[in-house]
Amino acid sequence: MNLLITGGAGFIGSNFIRHILNKYPDYKIINLDKLTYAGNLDNLRDIEKNPRYGFVQGDICDRVLVERLMRRRPDIIVNFAAETHVDRSILDSQPFVKTDILGTSILLEAALKFKVGLFLQASTDEVYGSISYGSSAEESSLRPNNPYSASKAGADMMVRAFQRTYGLPVIITRSSNNFGPFQYPEKLIPLFISNILEDKKLPVYGDGQQTRDWIFVLDNCSAIDFIMHQGRINEIYNIGAANERTNLEITKFILGFFGKDESYIEYVKDRPGHDRRYSLDLTKLRKMGWRPRYRFERALSETIQWYIFNKQWWKKIKSAQAKKFF
Repeated sequence: MNLLITGGAGFIGSNFIRHILNKYPDYKIINLDKLTYAGNLDNLRDIEKNPRYGFVQGDICDRVLVERLMRRRPDIIVNFAAETHVDRSILDSQPFVKTDILGTSILLEAALKFKVGLFLQASTDEVYGSISYGSSAEESSLRPNNPYSASKAGADMMVRAFQRTYGLPVIITRSSNNFGPFQYPEKLIPLFISNILEDKKLPVYGDGQQTRDWIFVLDNCSAIDFIMHQGRINEIYNIGAANERTNLEITKFILGFFGKDESYIEYVKDRPGHDRRYSLDLTKLRKMGWRPRYRFERALSETIQWYIFNKQWWKKIKSAQAKKFF
């Protein structure tokens, strides 16, 4: 089996590549990644010399490059490539529109032209928007509330359109908030862990009561793998772990792990349009037999330990950020 994975140097993509190579000894992977600020080849140092793995630096918006890679005849495309950080999308929406919508459409056109067996779009629960109660099922309306989630919803609609118009075999997965090793330290959990290790405050938006379902990245990779092999073509699958926690609960867990008190919390002005709660209906995937393996508390503790023992990985990133802005 030959896979083209886009955005494979990012957080979820790199964990997924490692998962696939470890599980399937006859699978080969080409990783196409632009290496924007969040793409990091250090995420894949342990497998970079694997003969079944190849890396190509490039942009999914580069039609010529994408078609050149398609001539290697991948059986499956898994599209992780995306701009993903809400705060950055509020400051400048254009990179999100370009990569998430235009880039996805270019991949879809190439997949159609070269008759790829499956196009799997890795999406997000944020496309459903905020809900006060209940959970969003796969057939729920899309109500994105920020430029990032709107761009991902746009990409999902392009995937649907290529299936309905041209018959391209597609699957869309929508996962809840991921956490785990190799997550770029602008996101809540790695930012707060690294801040404590640097004896800095933890900036909590608003009252900290924003609620998310958190899933360990290895469970998400397992679910995508499961869906890729056992899911039905032209379906959408929600992926989550039923671990709804507020941002403040996450913050207090991290503080407790380090034996720190709440004086480290710094409440800051909430960001514009901050969604209050996401929640996924997981019935569809559970009925197929998939379950997460990791308990939330254990997975978060192991994640904290990973950042403790891999300080050089995130310090290198934070140092580059500081040099950029100062």
